Amino acid sequence: MRDATEVFSEWAEKGKDLGMERGHAPAVGEILNTAFAELDCDAFHAIDAGCGNGWVVRRLNEMKDCQSAIGIDGAGAMIEKAKEIDSQGMYIHANLESWKPEKPVDLIHSMEVLYYLDDIPQFLASVNRDWLRKGGVFAFGIDHYLENEDCHGWSEKVGTKMAMHSELEWREMVQNAGFEVVQMFRAAPREGWVGTLAIVARKRN
Repeated sequence: MRDATEVFSEWAEKGKDLGMERGHAPAVGEILNTAFAELDCDAFHAIDAGCGNGWVVRRLNEMKDCQSAIGIDGAGAMIEKAKEIDSQGMYIHANLESWKPEKPVDLIHSMEVLYYLDDIPQFLASVNRDWLRKGGVFAFGIDHYLENEDCHGWSEKVGTKMAMHSELEWREMVQNAGFEVVQMFRAAPREGWVGTLAIVARKRN
């Protein structure tokens, strides 16, 4: 099995990042709209964990209430592409499981990343402890979960490790990390596709 960051760097070099953006945009739109409804501040600072080519960061920075949006990704070629597209944006090449922001922010977003991590509970605890301010919102989506039968062969097909958990297990991991799950739903379902598992959670005060 190859490291996921190696796979995604290769995808960036082949231009597959554009297809990822198009494919994930409907679910991300639903997830962000739900997250914004839960924010308790008029202006916000955000981090996109596993930002790829930076498309969500750019989307956030275009919003009038966004004070700053930072993208973090472990795939070097993705970060290089993000900087090429958006030279004024802030994109950081780093290991998500060891990186910490200089100060906590209001919103953390992540799409199709968490199940690639080596220690998901540890990362969730780090986001709660080090990334988010009190009352801040963590919103993420994943397509690789037990109830989505279409994804069960992805790990072998892509050639990288992917953790498989049920919807209930994801909820429990988020809650055990110190979050209150405020919304859990399947985003952007369509015929032949059960949808993205979306969780929007708040850091407990």
